[in-house]
Amino acid sequence: MADWPDPNSNSAKLYQRGLKVMPGGITRIMPWLKPFPVYAARGEGAYVVDVDGRRRLDLLNNFASLIHGHAFPPVVEAVQRRVALGTAFTLPTECEVALAETIAARAPALEWVRFCNSGSEAVMSAIKAARALTGRPKMVKCEGTYHGLYDYAEVSIDSTPENWGNEPRSVAYSRGVPKGVTDDVIVVPFNDVETAERIIRANRADIACVILDAAPSYMGFVQATPAFLAMIRRVTREIGALFILDEVITFRVHRGGIQTRLGIEPDMTTLAKIIGGGFPVGAVAGRQDVMKVYDHRPGKPPLPWSGTFTANPVTMTAGKVTLDSLDQAAIDRLDGLGDRLRAGATAVFRRNGFPGQILGFASLFMIFGHGRPVTDYRSAYSHPPEAQLIEKLQTALVHEGYHLARNGMGVLSTPMGEAEVDGFVAALDRITARGL
Repeated sequence: MADWPDPNSNSAKLYQRGLKVMPGGITRIMPWLKPFPVYAARGEGAYVVDVDGRRRLDLLNNFASLIHGHAFPPVVEAVQRRVALGTAFTLPTECEVALAETIAARAPALEWVRFCNSGSEAVMSAIKAARALTGRPKMVKCEGTYHGLYDYAEVSIDSTPENWGNEPRSVAYSRGVPKGVTDDVIVVPFNDVETAERIIRANRADIACVILDAAPSYMGFVQATPAFLAMIRRVTREIGALFILDEVITFRVHRGGIQTRLGIEPDMTTLAKIIGGGFPVGAVAGRQDVMKVYDHRPGKPPLPWSGTFTANPVTMTAGKVTLDSLDQAAIDRLDGLGDRLRAGATAVFRRNGFPGQILGFASLFMIFGHGRPVTDYRSAYSHPPEAQLIEKLQTALVHEGYHLARNGMGVLSTPMGEAEVDGFVAALDRITARGL
Protein backbone atom coordinates (compact mmCIF):
# COMPACT_ATOMS: atom_id res chain seq x y z
CA MET A 1 0.00 0.00 0.00
CA ALA A 2 1.46 3.35 -1.08
CA ASP A 3 1.52 5.97 1.64
CA TRP A 4 2.02 9.72 1.71
CA PRO A 5 4.16 11.21 0.17
CA ASP A 6 4.72 8.32 -2.26
CA PRO A 7 4.27 9.72 -5.80
CA ASN A 8 2.34 6.56 -6.65
CA SER A 9 -0.15 7.05 -3.79
CA ASN A 10 -3.79 7.84 -4.43
CA SER A 11 -3.29 11.21 -2.70
CA ALA A 12 -0.59 12.06 -5.24
CA LYS A 13 -2.86 11.08 -8.13
CA LEU A 14 -5.74 13.16 -6.77
CA TYR A 15 -3.46 16.15 -6.36
CA GLN A 16 -2.40 15.89 -10.00
CA ARG A 17 -6.05 15.83 -11.01
CA GLY A 18 -6.74 18.84 -8.78
CA LEU A 19 -3.92 20.84 -10.35
CA LYS A 20 -5.76 20.69 -13.69
CA VAL A 21 -8.94 22.31 -12.39
CA MET A 22 -8.10 24.31 -9.22
CA PRO A 23 -5.49 26.98 -8.41
CA GLY A 24 -2.73 25.19 -6.54
CA GLY A 25 -4.70 21.97 -6.81
CA ILE A 26 -6.76 22.46 -3.62
CA THR A 27 -9.47 24.74 -2.24
CA ARG A 28 -8.36 25.14 1.40
CA ILE A 29 -4.86 26.35 2.28
CA MET A 30 -4.46 25.24 5.88
CA PRO A 31 -4.38 21.45 5.23
CA TRP A 32 -1.43 21.94 2.86
CA LEU A 33 1.55 19.63 3.16
CA LYS A 34 4.64 19.51 0.94
CA PRO A 35 4.80 18.10 -1.71
CA PHE A 36 1.03 17.44 -1.73
CA PRO A 37 -1.72 17.05 0.86
CA VAL A 38 -3.19 13.88 2.30
CA TYR A 39 -6.67 13.27 0.87
CA ALA A 40 -9.39 12.01 3.20
CA ALA A 41 -11.69 9.13 2.31
CA ARG A 42 -13.79 8.83 5.47
CA GLY A 43 -13.91 9.69 9.15
CA GLU A 44 -14.42 7.32 12.06
CA GLY A 45 -14.90 9.04 15.40
CA ALA A 46 -11.53 10.46 16.43
CA TYR A 47 -9.82 9.15 13.30
CA VAL A 48 -9.66 9.97 9.61
CA VAL A 49 -8.82 7.36 6.96
CA ASP A 50 -7.08 8.63 3.85
CA VAL A 51 -7.57 7.49 0.26
CA ASP A 52 -4.66 5.06 0.62
CA GLY A 53 -6.20 3.39 3.65
CA ARG A 54 -3.94 4.95 6.31
CA ARG A 55 -5.74 5.73 9.58
CA ARG A 56 -4.62 8.75 11.60
CA LEU A 57 -5.81 10.49 14.77
CA ASP A 58 -7.46 13.75 13.72
CA LEU A 59 -6.27 16.58 15.95
CA LEU A 60 -7.84 19.17 13.66
CA ASN A 61 -11.47 18.02 13.56
CA ASN A 62 -12.17 20.31 10.63
CA PHE A 63 -10.63 23.17 12.56
CA ALA A 64 -12.61 22.75 15.77
CA SER A 65 -16.02 22.25 14.15
CA LEU A 66 -16.37 18.51 14.94
CA ILE A 67 -16.41 18.36 18.72
CA HIS A 68 -17.88 14.83 18.60
CA GLY A 69 -15.47 13.72 15.90
CA HIS A 70 -16.39 12.23 12.55
CA ALA A 71 -19.69 10.56 11.69
CA PHE A 72 -21.09 11.01 15.20
CA PRO A 73 -23.90 8.39 15.17
CA PRO A 74 -26.66 10.59 16.69
CA VAL A 75 -25.96 13.29 14.09
CA VAL A 76 -25.76 10.79 11.23
CA GLU A 77 -29.06 9.24 12.19
CA ALA A 78 -30.85 12.57 12.68
CA VAL A 79 -29.51 14.01 9.42
CA GLN A 80 -30.49 10.92 7.44
CA ARG A 81 -34.06 11.29 8.68
CA ARG A 82 -34.03 15.02 7.96
CA VAL A 83 -32.59 14.73 4.42
CA ALA A 84 -35.42 12.43 3.40
CA LEU A 85 -37.84 15.26 4.22
CA GLY A 86 -36.03 17.94 2.22
CA THR A 87 -32.73 19.77 2.61
CA ALA A 88 -33.62 23.44 2.15
CA PHE A 89 -36.75 25.53 1.87
CA THR A 90 -37.67 29.12 1.21
CA LEU A 91 -39.98 28.73 4.20
CA PRO A 92 -38.78 28.68 7.82
CA THR A 93 -38.81 25.38 9.70
CA GLU A 94 -39.21 24.18 13.26
CA CYS A 95 -35.55 23.08 13.13
CA GLU A 96 -34.27 26.67 13.23
CA VAL A 97 -36.54 27.54 16.15
CA ALA A 98 -35.32 24.50 18.08
CA LEU A 99 -31.62 25.26 17.55
CA ALA A 100 -32.11 28.94 18.43
CA GLU A 101 -33.87 27.89 21.64
CA THR A 102 -30.98 25.55 22.47
CA ILE A 103 -28.35 28.26 21.93
CA ALA A 104 -30.30 30.93 23.82
CA ALA A 105 -30.60 28.63 26.84
CA ARG A 106 -26.83 28.28 27.19
CA ALA A 107 -25.90 31.86 28.22
CA PRO A 108 -27.81 34.98 29.34
CA ALA A 109 -26.33 37.21 26.62
CA LEU A 110 -27.64 34.98 23.81
CA GLU A 111 -31.27 36.11 23.95
CA TRP A 112 -32.00 36.32 20.21
CA VAL A 113 -30.20 34.43 17.43
CA ARG A 114 -29.76 35.17 13.72
CA PHE A 115 -28.34 32.34 11.61
CA CYS A 116 -26.01 32.48 8.61
CA ASN A 117 -23.64 30.05 6.90
CA SER A 118 -20.15 30.53 8.34
CA GLY A 119 -18.15 32.20 11.06
CA SER A 120 -16.90 34.73 8.52
CA GLU A 121 -20.49 35.64 7.66
CA ALA A 122 -21.37 35.95 11.33
CA VAL A 123 -18.53 38.40 11.96
CA MET A 124 -19.40 40.37 8.83
CA SER A 125 -23.02 40.58 9.92
CA ALA A 126 -22.17 41.63 13.48
CA ILE A 127 -19.87 44.41 12.28
CA LYS A 128 -22.54 45.66 9.86
CA ALA A 129 -25.08 45.50 12.68
CA ALA A 130 -22.88 47.66 14.90
CA ARG A 131 -22.53 50.23 12.14
CA ALA A 132 -26.27 50.21 11.52
CA LEU A 133 -27.04 50.72 15.21
CA THR A 134 -24.45 53.42 15.91
CA GLY A 135 -24.16 55.22 12.59
CA ARG A 136 -20.38 55.08 13.00
CA PRO A 137 -17.90 53.63 10.48
CA LYS A 138 -14.95 52.22 12.43
CA MET A 139 -14.26 48.98 14.26
CA VAL A 140 -11.58 48.01 16.76
CA LYS A 141 -9.81 44.66 16.78
CA CYS A 142 -6.70 43.21 18.40
CA GLU A 143 -3.50 42.72 16.49
CA GLY A 144 -2.99 39.15 15.29
CA THR A 145 -6.55 37.93 15.85
CA TYR A 146 -8.39 36.00 13.16
CA HIS A 147 -12.07 36.82 12.69
CA GLY A 148 -12.76 35.27 9.29
CA LEU A 149 -12.54 36.15 5.60
CA TYR A 150 -13.80 39.73 5.52
CA ASP A 151 -11.54 42.60 4.45
CA TYR A 152 -12.14 44.52 7.68
CA ALA A 153 -11.78 41.47 9.93
CA GLU A 154 -8.56 40.38 8.21
CA VAL A 155 -6.66 43.60 8.92
CA SER A 156 -3.41 42.93 10.81
CA ILE A 157 -3.97 39.19 11.26
CA ASP A 158 -0.43 38.45 10.10
CA SER A 159 1.54 41.65 10.48
CA THR A 160 5.29 41.20 10.85
CA PRO A 161 8.16 42.99 12.58
CA GLU A 162 8.83 44.70 9.26
CA ASN A 163 5.43 46.41 9.11
CA TRP A 164 3.77 46.38 12.53
CA GLY A 165 5.36 49.57 13.95
CA ASN A 166 5.95 50.57 17.56
CA GLU A 167 2.21 50.37 18.20
CA PRO A 168 -0.24 48.29 16.15
CA ARG A 169 -1.21 49.75 12.83
CA SER A 170 -3.75 48.67 10.22
CA VAL A 171 -2.00 46.31 7.81
CA ALA A 172 -3.96 44.83 4.90
CA TYR A 173 -3.94 41.04 4.69
CA SER A 174 -4.19 40.62 0.91
CA ARG A 175 -3.35 42.71 -2.13
CA GLY A 176 -5.89 45.17 -3.45
CA VAL A 177 -7.56 46.03 -0.14
CA PRO A 178 -8.85 49.61 -0.45
CA LYS A 179 -7.28 52.19 1.82
CA GLY A 180 -10.75 52.98 3.13
CA VAL A 181 -10.85 49.52 4.69
CA THR A 182 -7.64 49.90 6.65
CA ASP A 183 -8.61 53.46 7.61
CA ASP A 184 -11.77 52.12 9.23
CA VAL A 185 -10.04 49.44 11.32
CA ILE A 186 -8.34 50.51 14.54
CA VAL A 187 -5.86 47.92 15.78
CA VAL A 188 -4.92 47.60 19.44
CA PRO A 189 -2.51 45.31 21.33
CA PHE A 190 -4.09 42.29 23.02
CA ASN A 191 -3.91 42.35 26.82
CA ASP A 192 -2.29 45.81 26.96
CA VAL A 193 -4.95 47.67 28.94
CA GLU A 194 -3.36 51.11 28.99
CA THR A 195 -2.36 51.29 25.31
CA ALA A 196 -5.58 49.77 24.01
CA GLU A 197 -7.77 52.09 26.07
CA ARG A 198 -5.81 55.15 24.98
CA ILE A 199 -6.14 54.23 21.29
CA ILE A 200 -9.86 53.48 21.61
CA ARG A 201 -10.61 56.73 23.43
CA ALA A 202 -8.68 58.72 20.85
CA ASN A 203 -11.10 57.45 18.18
CA ARG A 204 -14.24 57.26 20.31
CA ALA A 205 -16.52 59.36 18.09
CA ASP A 206 -16.04 57.05 15.08
CA ILE A 207 -16.09 53.61 16.71
CA ALA A 208 -19.08 51.36 16.06
CA CYS A 209 -17.73 48.27 17.81
CA VAL A 210 -14.86 46.41 19.40
CA ILE A 211 -14.59 42.78 18.33
CA LEU A 212 -12.62 40.47 20.58
CA ASP A 213 -11.63 36.82 20.68
CA ALA A 214 -10.98 36.17 24.36
CA ALA A 215 -8.52 33.34 23.56
CA PRO A 216 -7.09 33.93 20.07
CA SER A 217 -5.90 30.86 18.18
CA TYR A 218 -2.92 32.65 16.58
CA MET A 219 -1.61 33.32 20.09
CA GLY A 220 -1.89 29.75 21.29
CA PHE A 221 -5.27 30.39 22.95
CA VAL A 222 -3.76 32.65 25.62
CA GLN A 223 -6.70 34.15 27.48
CA ALA A 224 -7.55 37.79 27.78
CA THR A 225 -6.77 39.02 31.27
CA PRO A 226 -9.64 40.04 33.58
CA ALA A 227 -8.34 43.61 33.50
CA PHE A 228 -8.37 43.71 29.69
CA LEU A 229 -11.88 42.25 29.50
CA ALA A 230 -13.14 44.70 32.10
CA MET A 231 -11.61 47.62 30.21
CA ILE A 232 -13.26 46.63 26.91
CA ARG A 233 -16.65 46.26 28.59
CA ARG A 234 -16.35 49.54 30.49
CA VAL A 235 -15.00 51.64 27.60
CA THR A 236 -17.47 50.38 24.99
CA ARG A 237 -20.34 51.29 27.28
CA GLU A 238 -18.88 54.73 27.94
CA ILE A 239 -18.37 55.58 24.25
CA GLY A 240 -21.61 53.99 23.02
CA ALA A 241 -19.95 51.25 20.95
CA LEU A 242 -20.90 47.57 20.81
CA PHE A 243 -18.79 44.84 22.37
CA ILE A 244 -18.77 41.86 19.98
CA LEU A 245 -17.35 38.63 21.37
CA ASP A 246 -16.06 36.16 18.78
CA GLU A 247 -16.93 32.69 20.09
CA VAL A 248 -16.59 30.86 16.78
CA ILE A 249 -14.00 28.53 18.36
CA THR A 250 -14.30 29.20 22.09
CA PHE A 251 -17.98 28.27 22.45
CA ARG A 252 -16.69 24.71 23.05
CA VAL A 253 -14.83 25.55 26.30
CA HIS A 254 -17.95 25.73 28.46
CA ARG A 255 -21.60 24.88 28.06
CA GLY A 256 -22.22 28.63 27.85
CA GLY A 257 -19.02 29.43 25.97
CA ILE A 258 -16.00 31.35 27.14
CA GLN A 259 -18.30 34.22 28.11
CA THR A 260 -19.69 32.02 30.87
CA ARG A 261 -16.32 30.56 31.79
CA LEU A 262 -14.70 34.00 32.17
CA GLY A 263 -17.74 36.06 33.14
CA ILE A 264 -17.81 38.23 29.99
CA GLU A 265 -20.89 40.34 29.17
CA PRO A 266 -20.89 41.02 25.41
CA ASP A 267 -23.54 42.92 23.46
CA MET A 268 -23.30 40.49 20.55
CA THR A 269 -21.66 37.10 20.10
CA THR A 270 -20.57 35.46 16.87
CA LEU A 271 -20.89 31.67 16.70
CA ALA A 272 -20.14 28.92 14.19
CA LYS A 273 -18.28 25.56 14.05
CA ILE A 274 -19.76 23.26 16.72
CA ILE A 275 -23.27 24.77 16.53
CA GLY A 276 -23.61 23.24 13.04
CA GLY A 277 -22.68 19.69 13.97
CA GLY A 278 -20.31 19.31 11.02
CA PHE A 279 -22.33 21.32 8.50
CA PRO A 280 -21.80 24.93 7.32
CA VAL A 281 -23.16 27.35 9.91
CA GLY A 282 -22.80 30.71 11.54
CA ALA A 283 -24.86 32.82 13.90
CA VAL A 284 -25.01 36.18 15.60
CA ALA A 285 -26.61 36.20 19.04
CA GLY A 286 -27.20 38.97 21.53
CA ARG A 287 -29.54 40.95 23.70
CA GLN A 288 -32.95 41.66 22.23
CA ASP A 289 -32.41 45.43 22.23
CA VAL A 290 -29.33 44.95 20.05
CA MET A 291 -30.62 42.13 17.85
CA LYS A 292 -33.67 44.20 16.89
CA VAL A 293 -31.41 45.61 14.16
CA TYR A 294 -32.44 42.53 12.14
CA ASP A 295 -36.15 42.70 12.98
CA HIS A 296 -38.26 43.22 9.84
CA ARG A 297 -41.60 43.72 11.60
CA PRO A 298 -41.60 47.55 11.71
CA GLY A 299 -40.72 47.57 7.99
CA LYS A 300 -37.32 47.43 6.37
CA PRO A 301 -34.88 46.62 9.22
CA PRO A 302 -31.76 48.70 9.80
CA LEU A 303 -29.81 45.63 8.64
CA PRO A 304 -31.56 43.30 6.19
CA TRP A 305 -29.80 39.94 6.41
CA SER A 306 -30.65 36.65 4.76
CA GLY A 307 -29.14 33.88 2.63
CA THR A 308 -30.22 31.00 0.40
CA PHE A 309 -28.98 28.26 2.73
CA THR A 310 -29.30 30.15 6.00
CA ALA A 311 -30.96 28.05 8.73
CA ASN A 312 -31.37 25.08 6.40
CA PRO A 313 -32.96 22.20 8.34
CA VAL A 314 -30.04 19.80 7.85
CA THR A 315 -27.57 22.11 9.56
CA MET A 316 -30.08 23.08 12.22
CA THR A 317 -30.82 19.42 13.00
CA ALA A 318 -27.14 18.46 13.21
CA GLY A 319 -26.36 21.47 15.38
CA LYS A 320 -29.09 20.76 17.90
CA VAL A 321 -28.12 17.10 18.25
CA THR A 322 -24.48 18.12 18.71
CA LEU A 323 -25.22 20.68 21.43
CA ASP A 324 -27.71 18.39 23.18
CA SER A 325 -24.92 15.80 23.37
CA LEU A 326 -22.41 18.31 24.74
CA ASP A 327 -23.13 18.80 28.42
CA GLN A 328 -20.76 20.31 30.97
CA ALA A 329 -19.58 16.86 32.07
CA ALA A 330 -18.37 16.11 28.53
CA ILE A 331 -16.60 19.47 28.37
CA ASP A 332 -14.97 18.91 31.76
CA ARG A 333 -13.69 15.52 30.56
CA LEU A 334 -12.15 17.19 27.50
CA ASP A 335 -10.54 19.77 29.80
CA GLY A 336 -8.87 16.93 31.67
CA LEU A 337 -7.61 15.34 28.47
CA GLY A 338 -6.28 18.71 27.33
CA ASP A 339 -4.41 19.15 30.61
CA ARG A 340 -2.98 15.64 30.26
CA LEU A 341 -1.83 16.29 26.70
CA ARG A 342 -0.21 19.63 27.50
CA ALA A 343 1.55 18.29 30.60
CA GLY A 344 2.82 15.26 28.70
CA ALA A 345 4.09 17.30 25.78
CA THR A 346 5.79 19.79 28.09
CA ALA A 347 7.64 16.98 29.87
CA VAL A 348 8.70 15.46 26.54
CA PHE A 349 9.97 18.76 25.17
CA ARG A 350 11.96 19.42 28.33
CA ARG A 351 13.45 15.92 28.41
CA ASN A 352 14.46 15.93 24.75
CA GLY A 353 15.66 19.53 24.57
CA PHE A 354 13.04 20.59 22.06
CA PRO A 355 13.22 24.42 21.83
CA GLY A 356 9.45 24.89 21.62
CA GLN A 357 6.47 24.81 23.96
CA ILE A 358 2.80 23.87 24.05
CA LEU A 359 0.12 26.34 25.14
CA GLY A 360 -3.65 26.36 25.37
CA PHE A 361 -6.49 25.43 27.69
CA ALA A 362 -9.57 23.22 27.74
CA SER A 363 -9.71 21.16 24.51
CA LEU A 364 -7.48 23.61 22.58
CA PHE A 365 -3.71 23.65 22.18
CA MET A 366 -0.91 24.99 20.02
CA ILE A 367 2.73 23.98 19.74
CA PHE A 368 5.22 26.78 19.15
CA GLY A 369 8.77 26.58 17.85
CA HIS A 370 9.95 28.95 20.58
CA GLY A 371 9.79 29.08 24.36
CA ARG A 372 9.09 32.77 24.96
CA PRO A 373 6.31 33.72 27.38
CA VAL A 374 3.20 34.54 25.34
CA THR A 375 0.81 37.33 26.32
CA ASP A 376 -0.08 38.87 22.95
CA TYR A 377 0.51 38.54 19.20
CA ARG A 378 4.04 39.93 19.18
CA SER A 379 5.28 37.62 21.92
CA ALA A 380 3.54 34.69 20.18
CA TYR A 381 4.89 35.58 16.72
CA SER A 382 6.93 32.80 15.14
CA HIS A 383 9.94 33.91 13.16
CA PRO A 384 10.65 31.92 9.98
CA PRO A 385 13.00 29.33 11.54
CA GLU A 386 10.51 28.76 14.38
CA ALA A 387 7.60 28.35 11.98
CA GLN A 388 9.65 25.96 9.85
CA LEU A 389 10.37 23.83 12.90
CA ILE A 390 6.64 23.37 13.50
CA GLU A 391 6.05 22.51 9.84
CA LYS A 392 8.72 19.80 10.15
CA LEU A 393 7.01 18.54 13.28
CA GLN A 394 3.68 18.46 11.46
CA THR A 395 5.20 16.40 8.64
CA ALA A 396 6.79 13.98 11.09
CA LEU A 397 3.45 13.56 12.87
CA VAL A 398 1.73 12.63 9.60
CA HIS A 399 4.18 9.73 9.29
CA GLU A 400 3.49 8.79 12.92
CA GLY A 401 -0.27 8.73 12.33
CA TYR A 402 -1.48 12.18 13.48
CA HIS A 403 -3.00 15.22 11.79
CA LEU A 404 -2.03 18.62 13.23
CA ALA A 405 -2.28 22.08 11.66
CA ARG A 406 0.87 23.37 10.04
CA ASN A 407 0.93 26.23 12.56
CA GLY A 408 0.88 23.71 15.43
CA MET A 409 -2.79 24.10 16.38
CA GLY A 410 -4.79 21.13 17.60
CA VAL A 411 -8.18 20.42 19.16
CA LEU A 412 -9.64 17.44 20.96
CA SER A 413 -12.94 15.67 20.35
CA THR A 414 -15.21 13.67 22.65
CA PRO A 415 -14.39 10.25 21.07
CA MET A 416 -10.81 10.67 22.31
CA GLY A 417 -9.58 9.20 25.55
CA GLU A 418 -6.38 8.83 27.51
CA ALA A 419 -5.04 6.25 25.04
CA GLU A 420 -5.26 8.72 22.14
CA VAL A 421 -3.69 11.51 24.16
CA ASP A 422 -0.89 9.30 25.47
CA GLY A 423 -0.25 7.96 21.96
CA PHE A 424 0.18 11.50 20.67
CA VAL A 425 2.57 12.38 23.49
CA ALA A 426 4.57 9.20 22.75
CA ALA A 427 4.79 10.23 19.09
CA LEU A 428 6.10 13.65 20.11
CA ASP A 429 8.65 11.86 22.28
CA ARG A 430 9.92 9.73 19.40
CA ILE A 431 10.09 12.66 17.01
CA THR A 432 11.83 15.12 19.32
CA ALA A 433 14.23 12.47 20.67
CA ARG A 434 15.62 11.79 17.21
CA GLY A 435 15.55 15.49 16.30
CA LEU A 436 14.03 17.51 13.50
